[in-house]
Formats: sequence, C-alpha cells, structure tokens
Amino acid sequence: MKIYVFGNQLIDEDSVPLKISPKLKKIFPDIKFIQVDPNENFPDANEKDLVIIDTVKGLKKICLIQFSDLEMIKKSPVSPHDYDLLFHLQLLMKLGKVNSVMIIGLPYLADNTGEDIEFAVTKVKKIISTLL
Repeated sequence: MKIYVFGNQLIDEDSVPLKISPKLKKIFPDIKFIQVDPNENFPDANEKDLVIIDTVKGLKKICLIQFSDLEMIKKSPVSPHDYDLLFHLQLLMKLGKVNSVMIIGLPYLADNTGEDIEFAVTKVKKIISTLL
C-alpha cells in the first residue's frame, strides 16, 4: 500500500502531514509513505486507488474523507494559481485515470506542539488500521 503525503514545511498549519509521516513509517513499515508536491507528476501512471494524507481547510477534526464527499464542491480554475489538489483529483477521476480517492484529512493546527503531533499520529494510525 502507498499513502501520498502532502503539506508545506514553510507553513506551520500545513506542515502536520509532513511531521507525522516519519512516525507513521515506523508504525507501518510495510506502507510506503510518499511525500508529494501537488505540482509534480502525481500519481504514478498505474495507481488507480489513492490514499492521501493532507491538511484540509475547514475541518474541525481528523477524519477519513471519501472522494464522493468532495465531489459536491464544484470549482473551476480561473488561473493556474487556482489549480489545486481537489481540481487535479476531479480531473483524474473524470479522465478515468483513478478509480477511488480517500483523503485522511487533518485540520489546520496553528501551534504544532509535540502534543498536537502525537495526537495526530494516534488518530491517523487508527484510520490507517481500518484501511488495512
């Protein structure tokens, strides 16, 4: 199994997925946690069922989001700046490049204390365990 990890080290609120992935690698050594820049060629050509860990604006708690939950959000890019992960995933689904997408969504955590990180690891660990 592969889990794609998104985030931005330069923005504290968006860095939690990147901070928890090394701990998750130790807990789940058989899972490949792949840190991805959404501007890179993502996903691999033969990846049809995606599992992603990412920060999701507006979430109140850590949860598993099915792609069908996100399909209600219709968004058309106005400029290349507006081309985000959600739009990219919608395009991949429409083109038949992927079959399913599950996002382990993390809320923005403004003060990423060690306690916040450990809490996130515990919650994400439970979600991943249900996917295995």
